[in-house]
Amino acid sequence: MSDPTPQPLSIVEVQRRVGAELDRLAPLIDPLGALFTDAGHELHLVGGPVRDAMLGRSHHDLDFTTSARPEETERLLKGWGDALWDMGRDFGTIGARKGAWQVEVTTYRSESYDPASRNPTVRYGDSLAGDLGRRDFTVNAMAVSLPQRDFEDPFGGIVDLAHRVLRTPGRPEDSFGDDPLRMLRAARFAAQLGFTVAPEVVQAMTDMAARIEIISAERVRDELVKLVCAPYPRLGLTLLVDTGLADLVLPELPALRLERDEHHRHKDVYEHTLTVLEQAIDLEPRLTGGPDGDGAPDFVSRFAALMHDVGKPRTRRLVDDGTVTFHHHDVVGAKLTRKRMKALRFSNDEIESVSRLVELHLRFHGYGSGEWTDSAVRRYVRDAGAELDRLHVLTRADCTTRNQRKADRLRRTYDELEARIERLSEEEELAAIRPDLDGNEIMEVLGIGPGREVGQAYAFLLDLRLDQGPQSPDAARAALLAWWADR
Repeated sequence: MSDPTPQPLSIVEVQRRVGAELDRLAPLIDPLGALFTDAGHELHLVGGPVRDAMLGRSHHDLDFTTSARPEETERLLKGWGDALWDMGRDFGTIGARKGAWQVEVTTYRSESYDPASRNPTVRYGDSLAGDLGRRDFTVNAMAVSLPQRDFEDPFGGIVDLAHRVLRTPGRPEDSFGDDPLRMLRAARFAAQLGFTVAPEVVQAMTDMAARIEIISAERVRDELVKLVCAPYPRLGLTLLVDTGLADLVLPELPALRLERDEHHRHKDVYEHTLTVLEQAIDLEPRLTGGPDGDGAPDFVSRFAALMHDVGKPRTRRLVDDGTVTFHHHDVVGAKLTRKRMKALRFSNDEIESVSRLVELHLRFHGYGSGEWTDSAVRRYVRDAGAELDRLHVLTRADCTTRNQRKADRLRRTYDELEARIERLSEEEELAAIRPDLDGNEIMEVLGIGPGREVGQAYAFLLDLRLDQGPQSPDAARAALLAWWADR
């Protein structure tokens, strides 16, 4: 299973980590701080870089806030950086690159929001405390003044970080009323950092969940992707379900909490799904080059694990002998997955990959305890296509039985299947299976022109190839002519 959530930190350890990170950043932050102060302005390192320094994480992308207006910031950075950009000028932000570092410097802000939108009306502020007070969580509302390196923490962020708790600088109702996306960010930060969320924040998320409907599908999608790809996605997903936010952004997940089954006729599908996700994460090195790979999270694999059983609520049936069935939940689940991902504006490639995995996740179990023919192996590989490695991960992760003997048997059977695939792949190039005759050859053998019959003949030869393996050109022609004569 994935790593347990991290333990609380001591304030002394937090301060030590910050000092070490500031020493590492000194070649950049000390001259930059002096540049602004010599010009009569304040400059502070803020937000994620300060928070992550306390967690022992390094950054090359740094955020600063300043008393300088954007035009003055631009003038100062122009003589300091290797490159400059001002796409964020409307929000008071000027960006620059200095060697391997990227920095964004934003003028103190004091903004207000339209209740029907999350787009702020930007007003420049006049103090660091006012700027920090508008931020989402106390752990993101800390700053280091430069170049003197004074630590600024007006809302107790260092204590919350040490205890790994998410709170808002002011009332959570005000924060989420201004920007409802922050409710999803709370779940995402819980998943990324392993933090708990303060009770008053959870209550506000629950009471205000409907406000998320003013957020665009693209922004919801981006937060969900970051959450699912985080180290502790169960924490964030559970928070979304418990607060009712998931009912609005990913309703297929809370729907898995089927009605109470006192006779245990089926496993808890919701808990099973979260366990499958965690087991898929544990298997990710198979997709990223093993222990020495890049270790990047694989969103497609993780989201397929999360969605693989979403067809069960629609297909649940109680039969006469008291058992519960979910016939065709793989096909229904693939349709639901495709529909949800389209609504969230995922790319067509991502939609196709995830929905194909959901549709195929039961295929392995359809072949019993290992009596796979070569034909069945070929079809398994062909249907999985480019998602074969991910299908291996999903199928293995989908075993959550507590019966160790059964789990060992399933693992051995799948080991044998993968070995069969590898052997046949070496012999037959399974990943590129094609009929033994192409379209031009089919037309030549049958004496026909382009049309529907060519496609039908192609499909016949492909089935022949999958069932019997590679054919010689003569054998393929003979089989094609026999099929044509029998039509």
